Amino acid sequence: MNYKNVLKILSLINITVSLIFLLDALVGFVYKERYEKFLLYDVLFFLVNFLVWLWLRKHEINLKIKESILVVNLLWILLGIAGAIPLFLYTNVSFASSFFEAISGFTTTGATVYTNIEALPHLILFHRSLMHWLGGLGVIVLGVGLLPIINPTGSLSLFKAESTGITLEKMTPKIKDTALNLWIVYVILTLVDIILLKFFGMNWFDAINHAFSTVSTGGFSTKNDSLGYFSNNDGIIWTTIVFMLLSGINFLAHLKLYYKDLSGYKTEEVKWYLIIFIVLSLALSFVHTDISGDSFYDALKHSSFTIASVMTTTGFATIDYGSWSHLAIAIIFIGLLIGGNAGSTAGGIKIIRHIIIFKTLSCELKRIIHPNMIISVFIDGVKQKERILSSTFGFFILFMITVAIVTVYIYARGYDAMTAISGAFAVVGNVGPGFSMVGPADNFSFFSDFDKIFLSVAMIIGRLECYTVFVLFSSSFWKKF
Repeated sequence: MNYKNVLKILSLINITVSLIFLLDALVGFVYKERYEKFLLYDVLFFLVNFLVWLWLRKHEINLKIKESILVVNLLWILLGIAGAIPLFLYTNVSFASSFFEAISGFTTTGATVYTNIEALPHLILFHRSLMHWLGGLGVIVLGVGLLPIINPTGSLSLFKAESTGITLEKMTPKIKDTALNLWIVYVILTLVDIILLKFFGMNWFDAINHAFSTVSTGGFSTKNDSLGYFSNNDGIIWTTIVFMLLSGINFLAHLKLYYKDLSGYKTEEVKWYLIIFIVLSLALSFVHTDISGDSFYDALKHSSFTIASVMTTTGFATIDYGSWSHLAIAIIFIGLLIGGNAGSTAGGIKIIRHIIIFKTLSCELKRIIHPNMIISVFIDGVKQKERILSSTFGFFILFMITVAIVTVYIYARGYDAMTAISGAFAVVGNVGPGFSMVGPADNFSFFSDFDKIFLSVAMIIGRLECYTVFVLFSSSFWKKF
């Protein structure tokens, strides 16, 4: 393994991130806040990485898959530290809490340790949202798109290591061009969301922050009540629902639309994604109307928002749904288990994997009845290879094992079963809020520092979709090529 490749890639991406972090200082300057400490830190962050790049500037990068996997794992840890330092400097929390918040930001989980968000400086509020926005489509994809120094083979392996849920399609001749085009789509969606939120009554600062959190399916808000602060503004609520749903769709579908190709929206995954959303939203609306006495429209608004939020793993809330009936919580929990589309900014198991699992199980049941029949799994008319099927089941098993480990850990620490189970799904699935003590009206501040580090690792495992992290525990990974 060539560690110079690893160091140079990390330094280049960190240089890019440090330059983007200057926006935080600009916000501090605009709002007349003490941004000097942040600016000094960001300059040091830039210089350290620049010196590493300077040392390796003549080294030609030829990135292989093992090095790519190591880069991705190290990058999320380093970004967690880099994002945590400003939080530690400006807010009254421990470094472990700051690290948890930063990892939650970059992994777009949206779980927070802050009890009074509105008391935070504008600089820090924007910093949290910016971490979401950078992590949304993946810092690696940003790096692949903006760093032409990486050769085509290296770009492809890095893209695969980060985006294990994305099916690579040859949208452009070079993978770095595809990555850059994805970021253009990402920026356009963000800008349109900002404009609409401002049009419906948000101020520019809140509009920018909430658009960053929405398109990244992150969930950090500038308000203690999340989007519940704007619950009387139907325009803001429905706009956010639409953009959460759009952000939960494979971004390659949006990119195809740029080329006037609608096929990306006609896939089985998108069809089932919308069907599940509609069915769960209506079911929750009827339940909520029955128990609350609200009008069906209000129930539909809050229910649609809640299902869109948990399905896309955004984690916003307009109401404390944790206090609803057991049936309502069960419906929401189903949404939490579903996830968005592969290739979207959403976390979770992903719709396409559920489709593959159910179709494979259906085939196995048919084989029991007709042992000699040749049955294959087709997705959008394409026969799926055995490798795809085994990889899907492997991911599902790894995901559930990770959730089980985190559940047992939280429960063993003395917390109730609902907090343990929903908290585990919330961090591994990058959802943010769960139920009980980690519900939408609560936060993660009560966990110990060690707990927060443990949960931070769980968020990284979920963000990198298990394989990329667990492969590090394989002895063959560390053997010579």
